[in-house]
Amino acid sequence: MSGNPLGEFLRARRQLTVPGQVGLVDCGVRRRTPGLRREEVATLAGVSTDYYVRLEQGRERNPSDQVLEALARVLQLEPAAVEHLHNLVCSRAHKNTAAQIDRLSPEIAQFLHGLDHVVAFVVNRRFDVLAMNPLAAAQFRGLEGSDNLMRLHFLSPDGREFYREWEKEARSKVAQLRAAAGPVCDDPSVLDLIEELRNGSEDFRRLWARHDVLIKAHESKELHHRVVGDLTLWSESFTINSAPGLQLIIGQAQPGSPSAAALARLAALAAADM
Repeated sequence: MSGNPLGEFLRARRQLTVPGQVGLVDCGVRRRTPGLRREEVATLAGVSTDYYVRLEQGRERNPSDQVLEALARVLQLEPAAVEHLHNLVCSRAHKNTAAQIDRLSPEIAQFLHGLDHVVAFVVNRRFDVLAMNPLAAAQFRGLEGSDNLMRLHFLSPDGREFYREWEKEARSKVAQLRAAAGPVCDDPSVLDLIEELRNGSEDFRRLWARHDVLIKAHESKELHHRVVGDLTLWSESFTINSAPGLQLIIGQAQPGSPSAAALARLAALAAADM
């Protein structure tokens, strides 16, 4: 992790903010760098340019909550990214000081196995798939790297076939991984995964450099299964209170839709394998 996480975050988000988003007229002047200029961010946030430059360079590390809120407004950050910005300043209080132990109770495993009409599986904050119901097992069967959804997406040749909206899903996953890692991550397993992805995927490096932050709740997923064809599933994530850091992910199809019919065929395949 960088020695200047606050500066890197501000720089990345500044470069992704289009002048028109904050009411600035370009007037045909060609910009040497993408996004907003430092002096524009400073003016809109009500701080001096020198002060903002020191924030990006890491020479000023203790901005007030008022300054952070002003910067979040200018950079149009979503709530998860606003929280991440504040945590970057108070990072010592938010360290993940050790690798978490992933424990799934027998009761949760039994509950998961009983969900026979939806795709259901449990992941940790590294996106390791720890447990799944038969329908999820049938969905992922035969996909290289499916024991970790980040590897499946970025390092497996099967990822681009399985995820029909590959770029959209990739951006979402990277933003979720950054949120899960937190502003300061000392968990070797998470750091090792990030390094593996950075070394193995140019796309991951590109998206990681954006510093997007996302707490996933629900989203539509466009998938392709080699046997049953295309699937559109509405995905919802639930925290498991008895297992901190773990999430239950449910995918279901719209009743009466072609995806529901495909999911029924997938359920038949899962039952035949049992």
